Amino acid sequence: MTRFTQIIFAAVAAVLGAATAGQAQTIAGTVRDATGAVMPGVTVEAASPALIEKVRSAASDGAGQYRIVNLSPGIYTVTFALAGFTSVKREGIELTGNFTATVNAEMRLGTLEETITVSGVTPLVDAVAPRGCSSRGPSSAAPAAISSVGTAFTSVTWRARTREAAPAFT
Repeated sequence: MTRFTQIIFAAVAAVLGAATAGQAQTIAGTVRDATGAVMPGVTVEAASPALIEKVRSAASDGAGQYRIVNLSPGIYTVTFALAGFTSVKREGIELTGNFTATVNAEMRLGTLEETITVSGVTPLVDAVAPRGCSSRGPSSAAPAAISSVGTAFTSVTWRARTREAAPAFT
């Protein structure tokens, strides 16, 4: 080979080697619970200003292991999260060169919080002058009881009281 070809070959090899080494950083590890059992399905996020997308995610597999590959050199914060468990955060993980950082986590049971919102509207019931009633009392056509009116009352019974119909709620 000529001297010029050797220089070109060395320059190309250096550029390719630097590009490959620049993307070879990895964060990997195992997620366990407080008893030491492995935890599948844990969301693991690696965050760093060095990443274009700022956050890269992975999930732990059936053996509790995860692997986040092709990370840029920089300082990372790794967060582990799973519903029902307290989140775990590891900060200041520095990746340089061709390096795999092992970051294991132990997750503890957290408090399960649930919010239930119940809303409804009370149905309108005309308790003053029901249909089929006169001022003398309920007629024979008036129902003796109306069951399950809306969700507010379980039953409404009409009783005659001295010339006026008065509702009694039970």
